[in-house]
Amino acid sequence: MSEPTTVEQVLAAADGHRWTLARVAPPQPRARLLWLPALGVAARHYLPLAAALAAHGIAVHLHEWRGNGSSSLRPSRERDWGYAELLSRDLPASLDAVPGDAPLWLGGHSLGGQLACCLAGLHPQRIAGLALVASGTPYWRSFPAPRRWLLPLAYRLLPWLARHQGVLHGRRLGFGGTEARGLIADWAAVGRSGRYAAAGTTLDLEAGMAALQLPVQAVVLADDWLGPASSLHGLLAHLPRAQAGIVVLDQQQLQVRADHFSWMRSPGTVASTLAEKIFDQTQKRC
Repeated sequence: MSEPTTVEQVLAAADGHRWTLARVAPPQPRARLLWLPALGVAARHYLPLAAALAAHGIAVHLHEWRGNGSSSLRPSRERDWGYAELLSRDLPASLDAVPGDAPLWLGGHSLGGQLACCLAGLHPQRIAGLALVASGTPYWRSFPAPRRWLLPLAYRLLPWLARHQGVLHGRRLGFGGTEARGLIADWAAVGRSGRYAAAGTTLDLEAGMAALQLPVQAVVLADDWLGPASSLHGLLAHLPRAQAGIVVLDQQQLQVRADHFSWMRSPGTVASTLAEKIFDQTQKRC
């Protein structure tokens, strides 16, 4: 098989926000995957995953979150955004930039997996399936005790800090990066209520997800307290008509710690797990 190529394309949203969509692709991809990062993680950190998937014949397009990496914006008291801007402006532009020559999957890590589900519900005719890694709802009731009892406090404290400071300085707290207060408010609202919504819009994210009929491949990391299996099941409950498969990977299989982020350093097992499901579904469509 020929070596995959990496190409960068600068995209722009209607409000002038610019970012780079990186594509790592084999010469003739059998499927394409638009990948959404975790909160506060720049897209470049998923290049090893993209290369591993490209070796399996899957072209990967790495979206960049507003405020991270190649994004032209940084959050501040003057610049704020939330799920509305991500789902209505940025993600549709990245979606439109992916060629339509192969089945298109949406995927993501952590928050990226959640918003991939929301985006699929908004564009169901364009999406062949969902690939989720270390992802799940932040809803406090979906976490095991004793941690669940602390989460409602965090979902009130973090938005308060973000409003007070103008942004959330997540790196100081060990959670995300420097994050827009509107984004943290939307995320925390899901954590409190269990329902997905984009403040300031009429988007019905819950209805879109509930109507999805598509395959889902989800990967749980065995020692991931940020994305336990119960949290994933909570997220999948928003997609009752989807055909979901769940694989739990441990340290022995991964050859690195089976936690929320360590798998990114050695993504081969995760890539092969996702590729197997994607190719299985691609063959069924042919």
